[in-house]
Amino acid sequence: MGPLEGYKVIEMVGLGPGPFCSMMLADMGAEVIRVDKIGGNFLVSRPKDVLGRGRPSLSLNLKDPQGVETVLKLCEQADAIVEGFRPSVMERLGLGPDECLARNPKIIFGRMTGWGQEGPMAQAAGHDINYIALGGALHAIGRKGEKPVPPLNLVGDFGGGGMFLAYGIVCALLEAQKSGKGQVVDAAMIDGTATLAGMFFSMQQTGMWNDERGTNMLDTGSHYYDTYETSDGKWISLGSMEPQFYAEMLEKTGVDPALFTPQHDESKWDACTAELERVFKTKTRDEWCEIMEGSDVCFAPVLSLAEAPYHPHMVARETFIDVDGIKQPAPAPRFSRTPGKVKHGTHKPGADSVEVLNNWGFTAAEIDKLRADGVIPAE
Repeated sequence: MGPLEGYKVIEMVGLGPGPFCSMMLADMGAEVIRVDKIGGNFLVSRPKDVLGRGRPSLSLNLKDPQGVETVLKLCEQADAIVEGFRPSVMERLGLGPDECLARNPKIIFGRMTGWGQEGPMAQAAGHDINYIALGGALHAIGRKGEKPVPPLNLVGDFGGGGMFLAYGIVCALLEAQKSGKGQVVDAAMIDGTATLAGMFFSMQQTGMWNDERGTNMLDTGSHYYDTYETSDGKWISLGSMEPQFYAEMLEKTGVDPALFTPQHDESKWDACTAELERVFKTKTRDEWCEIMEGSDVCFAPVLSLAEAPYHPHMVARETFIDVDGIKQPAPAPRFSRTPGKVKHGTHKPGADSVEVLNNWGFTAAEIDKLRADGVIPAE
């Protein structure tokens, strides 16, 4: 019984950040149905696609007016509908906000794009790397004298996109309880990226952040906030920012404190980094873990995706779970009384078409006609 138990959501299946948003809602107990196109999409709805978990799949032919009408009938019962297409795609299908809100004035219409619903670039193609570039985040990520480094597609797609859309939908659902009215949620990745970088915009404008990459406290400019290679070719992370943590780092590494003080003397940072590079290469990653892990140094080994689920801390917290034999992150955040739960793994596109329509009140005759007309899969 997750905190969103009882809410019903329609997901118009798109790529990564949209399914991520819907996964979060489903993990928290919402009844989310995936509306896949017939045949599915080669990038989503795969058996090992973690982002597709917890939702049954209804495949519809939206080029047929009956498919569009089916979605509108579902909207009559839903609390929210989620889509991540380019602006106006849903309108062209006949499934835009006006049509959905006409069927259900309380429905929340969640939209996610990279550039937003309007503006000079709204109709342009793009990906995470482009959105975080325009939003100011990408320029700040990288080492001194080197080019910007994309942080996977975590910042735009998932942080600034999918997570912001899930947050926006929940906010709108709360407001609808008071007003009785639905609304459109416009979650643009450029907006979400800018919000995520709010602290850095503040620091830049107050003289605490240089636009030159790799020269600041948090962008590998400092020696106490960086990664270091160990003797076995693995890596550790260091974040000894506060004075008491910094002092413990000096003690446990055994370096000469004279070189490393004062901590914030930027003229010493390069020399300090070089010395820590030398020191950390004198032991293996596991040996440094024995010395530092669990202390106040602010230390952790840099684990690969294959290693992370098996670290003792992750195991103790059950941060990763097995669903249908697939190792994956557990629902987060955690709730003391209404915990989230993964109902099941990813289903094949259309695997639950009849079941979904049955559960949402369609008659056997209506379902048979949709099947006969090729609006839903034959089997």
